[in-house]
Amino acid sequence: MTDTPAPTPDATCDGGDLDCGSGLLLIIRTAMQPLAPGGVLLVKSRERSVAEDLPAWCRMVGHGLVAERSADGGYRHYFLQKKIDDQQLAADLQRAREHTWQTRSRWKSGMQAKVAMRNHDLLVGQPASFDTHDEAPSALELLLAAVGAALTTGLQWRLSRLGVQVANLEVVVKGKLADSLVFLGVAQDGNPGLAGLDVAVYLDASQQGDGPEVDFANALRTTVARCPVTQSLCRGLPLQTHLRTT
Repeated sequence: MTDTPAPTPDATCDGGDLDCGSGLLLIIRTAMQPLAPGGVLLVKSRERSVAEDLPAWCRMVGHGLVAERSADGGYRHYFLQKKIDDQQLAADLQRAREHTWQTRSRWKSGMQAKVAMRNHDLLVGQPASFDTHDEAPSALELLLAAVGAALTTGLQWRLSRLGVQVANLEVVVKGKLADSLVFLGVAQDGNPGLAGLDVAVYLDASQQGDGPEVDFANALRTTVARCPVTQSLCRGLPLQTHLRTT
């Protein structure tokens, strides 16, 4: 199991020299309880018998032992993944399928709108701006920012699951309008939308452990393919508008 990339733990407990029959399992249960199903607990132990007893206990109760590592000071690290209840998982998946994302925009003044989403508020300027300075970012810039932020956080999460330590990660997103004259009202025919996006990813990272070499390019492709923001743009989506006057 040393070849399996070690996941990033959600919690850690130190069992020291305790074996599974003299208190270690109680420590593990206590540390595991607040974790969400699928969460990872790092168990540190110096007791040799744990190497045989802990996997057996995991199989018995349904937790997963997803990785093991030797560590300094005579320790061995065990990465336990909390079991997922089938009924709870089915309910969670159904809620995820049915979830509707929502934002609310209200005109504030001039060319600004106040946008509310969950517990966040932000000011957004005009649809697109060619000026070098505005009081609020344009909606188009926020669209590019959404792509960059989604890929930044998504790639970091995916690399951490592969045992990669990310030191620095920056994503630069650039785009041009297919026909800006349509947006400006100078031309009638044409596409005022983006002609495409150019995404540059700057990554400074190092692989931890002795596992198989990580394919960073493939990790990026997978991140793009599973990102709801990028895939909404790449595949296109229907847009319905409903006008309600007061």
